[in-house]
Amino acid sequence: MIELSHIEKRFGDNVILRDISLLIPEGTVTALVGPSGGGKSTLLRCINLLEIPTAGMIRIGEETTTFQPGKKIGWQDIQKIRRQTGMVFQNFQLFPHQTAIENVMEGLVTVLRWPAERARDRAVELLTKVGMAHKMDAWPSTLSGGQQQRVAIARALAPSPRVLLCDEPTSALDPELAAEVVDVLGRLANEGTTMVMATHDLRLASKIATSVVFLEAGNIVETGPSRTLFGAPTQERTKQFISTLNAGHSYDI
Repeated sequence: MIELSHIEKRFGDNVILRDISLLIPEGTVTALVGPSGGGKSTLLRCINLLEIPTAGMIRIGEETTTFQPGKKIGWQDIQKIRRQTGMVFQNFQLFPHQTAIENVMEGLVTVLRWPAERARDRAVELLTKVGMAHKMDAWPSTLSGGQQQRVAIARALAPSPRVLLCDEPTSALDPELAAEVVDVLGRLANEGTTMVMATHDLRLASKIATSVVFLEAGNIVETGPSRTLFGAPTQERTKQFISTLNAGHSYDI
């Protein structure tokens, strides 16, 4: 279970997130959608404390961290939350000087202190899962964007995190390459992987998400099952947003 309670994020006088409270059950996929600047990526980054909330509470599993204005959070508290998350970034962020399999092994060996042989076995298992075993010895520069993102997903899954966080995982890819990533994430969802994703990709959100959270100006406008929110939203603002997307960009939120 992931619980966010009254999360607020400020940068100076600029309020990015306002009183965000969510419950995300294990084994579900939650899509954060909304117009650019609405707070989707900031909320995602707050879950694993790449951004430290100004106020509120985060609980992942048995670990709870509370935030207050002016109160500094200790590194150990940050690590307790962060160790339970895996992060997939928009621009892949693979190490260019390491092969695909070395990228997946890196955190296991250097952070978790796994023996190299055990780390390699885990990396091979995950690269096979994402359809990249045949490219395990390839350099990132020789891989397509979709292939790089699939390696990045394998890397994020390597330490068996409680939740996989995906920040615009398909936005840097053309539709054909994005489809590869959607398929991989769909298989993970079917296997019960807990995911939270900030996305502009309607295909990704509608195909994979269990529930959808529509954010605008740092507020939750509406939340509900993906089929309901995309098919019959209750809030007028959500209706406007979805109808604009459907009219102009059949696959793009």
